Amino acid sequence: MNVLKSIALLAVLGSTTACTEAMMGESGYESHKTDKTVDRGFDSKHLSTLVAGIWIDPVGCDHWIIDDGVEGYLSPRVDKYGKPVCSGVAEPNTAIGPYKDGSTFPDPV
Repeated sequence: MNVLKSIALLAVLGSTTACTEAMMGESGYESHKTDKTVDRGFDSKHLSTLVAGIWIDPVGCDHWIIDDGVEGYLSPRVDKYGKPVCSGVAEPNTAIGPYKDGSTFPDPV
């Protein structure tokens, strides 16, 4: 009996997914969220208004870090050739700079 219920549930979920794609087109349900430069959260704004800091990974290389309260952003810091920047500006596993600035959303951590 449980096997039949599982098969029926999978069939319903599969058909629902097909209906959503048919109604929304090939781009899918969240096609309106193609611009990845905009934060659509609680205090939505363009990401360029946020202030980045630097996090030093365990190896000693730099990463850009932004804490937006609920969300966070992290990307490796690279030179113009795409190689990692390991500046030695701080100890490994340390975050420096005003990476929590640019958001009015409270972050208790």
